[in-house]
Amino acid sequence: MAFQPASGAKDLNPKQVERNHMLSKKLSEVYRLWGYEEVSPPRVERLGTLMAGGAIESEDIVKLVADDPLGLRPEMTASIARAACTRLAECPRPLRLSATGTVFENRESIEGGLCIEENLQCGVELFGVGGISGEMELLSLLLDSMDKLELNQSHHPTLLIGHTSIMELVLTDIKKENRDEVRNALVDFDRLKLEEQELNEDLKAKLLTIQDCRGYPSQVLKALETNLGKSKILENLNRLFAMIEPIAKRHGIELQLDPTFQPHFELYTGIIFQLICKGNSAPVVIASGGRYDELVKHFGAKGDNATGLGFSFAIDKIRELLIGYKANGDEVDKIIIAYSKKNILEEALKRQRYWHKQHKVASVELEPFENKEAALVVSKLRGCTKLEWIDDLE
Repeated sequence: MAFQPASGAKDLNPKQVERNHMLSKKLSEVYRLWGYEEVSPPRVERLGTLMAGGAIESEDIVKLVADDPLGLRPEMTASIARAACTRLAECPRPLRLSATGTVFENRESIEGGLCIEENLQCGVELFGVGGISGEMELLSLLLDSMDKLELNQSHHPTLLIGHTSIMELVLTDIKKENRDEVRNALVDFDRLKLEEQELNEDLKAKLLTIQDCRGYPSQVLKALETNLGKSKILENLNRLFAMIEPIAKRHGIELQLDPTFQPHFELYTGIIFQLICKGNSAPVVIASGGRYDELVKHFGAKGDNATGLGFSFAIDKIRELLIGYKANGDEVDKIIIAYSKKNILEEALKRQRYWHKQHKVASVELEPFENKEAALVVSKLRGCTKLEWIDDLE
């Protein structure tokens, strides 16, 4: 009989659960202040919804045995977009929604088999806002949310931003039959593969320059304008960065623009981004998001309503980053109520009700102790901050 959880699934202890609740609560409070209302999308959806119009591969979805083709959600955006375009279609736009929940994804294990990866996410979705306005709100909200997580400078938070339309500009002069290979070489940062392409030397030199073009936004945009010419996309990005650079600096977050950055899920058509922190052994992506207008159209939205963008924080990854670091609000008073004789359990329960009315965590030891010193030992073992000792002899 197997007593371990399935590979990729998680048994969380009380401290981890409490930490997850605290992080989610802090983020949700920021979202609420910005006007985002909380929804709860289903964990189980039809595969047609979860595949997001072909943006997510069927292999990435944990499938269920049922009469209908069902699966566990690998992310929450597709489910919320479906609801926004159906049950919430008559709600006025902009429509601001937030959600917290578990997502499940198929991953290949070290041994080569498949395992389920389970993670807690907390994020927002914004519908009905086109142009640069939506990106300005979303990234401002993302940076404000970071302040509540209380990550420190040792984590070196970096906001990596890309745009799918930049890649389209880069590939404009590439023949159709060569575009996929050139695109893959750029995305994979494969210089050798790019040099092997049958392209004229000037075009190849330009592509190699763009492949090396990543870093501080203003410098990257200047280099892109030199190589690709002026465009509305680059103009909008200049405007966006001019607004968010001082906010990022205030929060201690580094900005990077990468014209070849593409996410794992082909869900986004427009701006895409990841928030990355330094982990113990490797970089950790703690948030990701972008614009997904095509997904909203897939669910039937038309005209100005056919727009959507959002992001989500990976709560479990943030919790692990903060191990050993006590943020404000971490310390919670925990009171243990103990007594010396069996016939005064009723008094202990009465004191417990008193502390509960003060909104304090308080538990009662249901068996009596020989003395206060013995109760103190148990109190420390349980991680309590205070012992209330009841003794009718005192």
